[in-house]
Amino acid sequence: MLAMIKILLWRALALLTLALGMIGVVVPGLPTVPFLLLSAWAGTHGWPRLEHWLLNHPRYGFSIRQWREHGAVSRRAKVAATLMMALSVLLITLSAAPLLVKISVPAFLSVTLIWLWKRPEPGGHE
Repeated sequence: MLAMIKILLWRALALLTLALGMIGVVVPGLPTVPFLLLSAWAGTHGWPRLEHWLLNHPRYGFSIRQWREHGAVSRRAKVAATLMMALSVLLITLSAAPLLVKISVPAFLSVTLIWLWKRPEPGGHE
C-alpha cells in the first residue's frame, strides 16, 4: 500500500511539472525544459513510460538527455534565461517591492547566472 502511494506521488509530481512545462511552451518567460527535466526525474521514480517518452521527445528529448549525461545547457537556453532574469530584475527594481527584495532577488539571480554560464554546452563537454 505504501509503495503504491509513493508511486502515485511521483506520478503526481511528474504530471504537475509536465503541465507547467507545457504551459511554458505558450507563456513567454515561463521556462519549459527545467520543468520537463523535473518531470523526467519524477518519472524515473514512478512512471518509466513517461520518462522514456520525454527522453525521446523530438523537440525536448535532446536537451533532457544532454542535461542528464553532461550537465549541459545550450547557449540559446542560457541567453534566454539571462534575458528573462534581466527583465525580472528590471521589473522588481521599478516596482514597489521592499528594499530587501530589490537586493536579494538580483543577488540570487546573479549567482544563478554565474552557475548557468559555467555549465558546459552540448558538444563541448569535458
